[in-house]
Amino acid sequence: MYIILGKTKTNKLKILNDPIYGLVSIPNSLIFDIIEHRYFQRLRRISQMGMTNLVYPGANHTRFHHAIGCMHLMQKAVQALRSKHIDISEEEETALCIAILLHDMGHGAFSHALEHSIVDGIAHEEISLLFMKKLNEEFDGALSLAIEIFEGNYSRKFFHQLISSQLDIDRLDYLKRDSFYTGVVEGNISSDRLIAMMNVRDNELVIEEKGIYSVENFLIARRLMYWQVYLHKTSLSAETLLVRILQRAKSLAKDGVKIPGNDTLQYFLSNSIDKEKFTDETLEKFSMLDDYDVLSAIKSWCNHEDYVLSRLSKMIIHRKLLRIELREKEFTQKFEDKLKNKLVQKLGVKQEYVDDFIIFDKVSNQTYSKKYPIKILTKKGKVKDIVKASDHLNLRTLSKPVVKYFCCYPKNFEVN
Repeated sequence: MYIILGKTKTNKLKILNDPIYGLVSIPNSLIFDIIEHRYFQRLRRISQMGMTNLVYPGANHTRFHHAIGCMHLMQKAVQALRSKHIDISEEEETALCIAILLHDMGHGAFSHALEHSIVDGIAHEEISLLFMKKLNEEFDGALSLAIEIFEGNYSRKFFHQLISSQLDIDRLDYLKRDSFYTGVVEGNISSDRLIAMMNVRDNELVIEEKGIYSVENFLIARRLMYWQVYLHKTSLSAETLLVRILQRAKSLAKDGVKIPGNDTLQYFLSNSIDKEKFTDETLEKFSMLDDYDVLSAIKSWCNHEDYVLSRLSKMIIHRKLLRIELREKEFTQKFEDKLKNKLVQKLGVKQEYVDDFIIFDKVSNQTYSKKYPIKILTKKGKVKDIVKASDHLNLRTLSKPVVKYFCCYPKNFEVN
């Protein structure tokens, strides 16, 4: 705060200190007011990487960190494009910064876990859009252009590509940030170099040919980060366990069993929330739900009378996670039957609870999709797909989807 002529006025042109980029500036008062809004401040209480800190202890950064970093990189991208005579107005720059700042607003507690347990059939991107529209009402239409860009309806296609594509600002920040906080150096991409190489041809975002090796490094880093961090088997076990706990709590609540938790969490446990039922009231409740609510409830569930809920809750609180086994092929019925028999015989689990402690599922990852190609601008002015422009044969391999099947089960017995 500072004083002018006896009146108190807030200095809205703040500078933040980010551990990745150093000093990050808030460009104008509108963006400052959006950051100050309670919807956005909630992101301070939403972990960027869910339960990954159970594997990488440093991974405690939040969606707030990520959003601020994205805003910073968007400012740099606009500057880079302007230096190449791409006309971007001040209004468009503000809209781009708002769109990327709010792109993850719809994430629930522990990021992706709530998408598969407490709410159903509505992705975080859709909830982000609902938040943006609500904020647009409060800010008298000041977010209209940002929403148009976010939805991909603005005439300048490359604006949306900066928000959402295979080489967007979102990925440029989260790979570098997650690499930093986990200590996994393989994910440390050169975001500055990639942004400096951005250009526009025929209304599409392209990367100049001299940046091709940076793009290759980006794609390889993304692959390594997915299998070494995001889909690390212990991270996968922890998130699967978290989802199973929330599903169990929700199932019990529907059956009339009393489940401890604050009013906000109780709302989502007691109601079936899907896309059609996601009302303004639901959005308001969602804006009040964060990691702290869920973790606090799980701590209390450790002593719940329900055997399954209490056992699963203790596993995650005390980090006694389920063992996980990954395979390239689906597990056979013979394997499943053998596993269930051992759970009953060696651990003494009642037959009725067996299915609650054994989880079969699968994960998939495709590092590069030819459907939405990263385009390289050659020195001769031609535009090519990175796969054709690159002499790195692995890029063709990276465009193939990889599917892995996994099984989670209590770890104090082995399966041969």
